[in-house]
Amino acid sequence: MQDDQDNGEFPVSDNPESNQTSYDDEADARDSRTFQVADHGIALSPVPPAPARPAHAASSAGAGAAAGANAAAASSSDDDHFTLRDFFLWCGVPVLIVLLIRIFAVGFYEIPSRSMMDTTVPGDRVVTSKLTPKIFDLQRGDVVVFKDPNNWLNEEQSSAPGGGYLIKRLIGLPGDVVECKGAGQPVTINGVAINETSYIRPGVDPSAFPFSVTVTEGRVFVMGDNRANSADSRYHQDDGDRGLVPISDVVGVGIAKYWPLDRLGAIDDHHEVFKDVPDASGSNS
Repeated sequence: MQDDQDNGEFPVSDNPESNQTSYDDEADARDSRTFQVADHGIALSPVPPAPARPAHAASSAGAGAAAGANAAAASSSDDDHFTLRDFFLWCGVPVLIVLLIRIFAVGFYEIPSRSMMDTTVPGDRVVTSKLTPKIFDLQRGDVVVFKDPNNWLNEEQSSAPGGGYLIKRLIGLPGDVVECKGAGQPVTINGVAINETSYIRPGVDPSAFPFSVTVTEGRVFVMGDNRANSADSRYHQDDGDRGLVPISDVVGVGIAKYWPLDRLGAIDDHHEVFKDVPDASGSNS
C-alpha cells in the first residue's frame, strides 16, 4: 500500500479506535504548531505611544488641507491690508526726516537785492547750512545769511521783499581790524592786504571810501560782493552795533544756488583769499 502522507492524508488503520487516536494526536500536534508560530510572531514589548499632535493638526488630512488653504488666504488678506502703522512707516517717517533736516540742518532763501552780484543775483534761490555757526565755526569768506540787525533792508536796493534776512560775505572775525584807504585801494585785515578779484564784481572798487573798523567780540564784519551797491557793515557804523552783525543773528552759510536751473551751482567761499591773514589777538575763530 502506498504512503498516504505523500497525498497529505493521515494513515488509516483497520482499528477504529486506533484511527481516532491517530487523528486526535495529529490535530493536537497541528494546533500546537499553530500556537507556536503565532506566539513567535507576537511582540510582547509594549508599543510606544504615538507623539502628541498639535490641536490644530488633530483633524483629518482633508480638514487639515482645508485649514491650510484658509490660513494661506487669511495671510494673503493680511498682507493686502494697508494699516495705519504701514502708512506711518512708509510715509510718516520719510516726511519726519525731511522736516528735521529742514528745521535743523538746511535753510532756503530767495535773494532780493543786487548787493552780491555776480555771486548771486535777484531771484536766485540758495540753500544754506544751519550747522554753521551752531556747530562749526565761521570763517572769513563765508557767504552768510543773517537776520536784519538794524533795519539794513530799507537801504538795500532790492527787487523783492527781503523777508527780514540779508546775504553778505564775511570779511572780519571777532578781534580783526578791517580797513581800506579809499577808492583804488585794497581791503586789509590785521594789516595784510587781500586780493578780492575772485569774487568782487568786475569794475567795482573794494571800497569807494575809506573806513577802519575793529570787530568786537561775538560779531562779524560783512560786505557785499557788489561793493558799489551794498549797504553793508561800512554804511552802518553809527548804529547800535557799529555796522557789525551779531553771530547769534547768523542763520546759515550759503552752500549752493538751486533755482533757476540755469543758475544752478555751488557758492564759493574763497577761503584761499584769506590764507595769509593772521588771527587777531582775542579772536575766537
